[in-house]
Amino acid sequence: MELVKHNWFEKWFNTPYYHLLYNNRTHTEADLFIAKLMQHLKLKAQSRVWDLACGKGRHSIALNKLGYNVVGTDLSEESINEASKFESDTLQFYRLDMRSPFRTNYFDAVLNLFTSFGYFDNVNDDIKVFKSVSTALKPNGIFVFDYLNRDWVINNLQTQHEIVKDDVKFVINKRIEKNRVIKNIRVIDGNKISDYSECVKLYALNEMIKIAEKANLKLETVFGDYDLGNYNEKSSRMIIIFRKN
Repeated sequence: MELVKHNWFEKWFNTPYYHLLYNNRTHTEADLFIAKLMQHLKLKAQSRVWDLACGKGRHSIALNKLGYNVVGTDLSEESINEASKFESDTLQFYRLDMRSPFRTNYFDAVLNLFTSFGYFDNVNDDIKVFKSVSTALKPNGIFVFDYLNRDWVINNLQTQHEIVKDDVKFVINKRIEKNRVIKNIRVIDGNKISDYSECVKLYALNEMIKIAEKANLKLETVFGDYDLGNYNEKSSRMIIIFRKN
């Protein structure tokens, strides 16, 4: 069985069905996590923060409300169009491929949240993302990388389930193949049936550290959940704090 092609995200993330399926991710949830994260990071007021793969801007908006100058970028045109409704002098949004360079020695912190990574076939593309982050950061800048925990996913994979939202049925099948989680999503909207996919690499912590080192980013600490609890193989998340050398 072949892996889904690398450009699945270009199609799926730009559909209204993607946003409907994940509409449980609220602004309140984002506010709580960002407040806790910023309390830990202790960034100075008016620091420059890049929300990389920002979606519709939930975390960008939360950061901005705390007094930071925020730039959010995402590949999805639909997401950026929606996020741009909240723009101000201290909050801007741009459409951008995360592999592309974006500013130099500019940001005090970069955030990449909710597994917005690991989509590409070639590991060199993942390295490009980290290098663009490193280039964009000021010396001693911070990179917050929030990813799935490979061990937790392997041990807790739900292979099939259905969700109904606003009379739209999502039939979801998951499998692990060639060290990737592949999710096939069938959308049944009345008489209309559409098929989409997600494909994300299962990176271990030591693998992410090696990629970061190639981009001059050094491990500082790791958390295992959105309450910033300890990380171990049973943690649901792998939230890594890197610092630019």
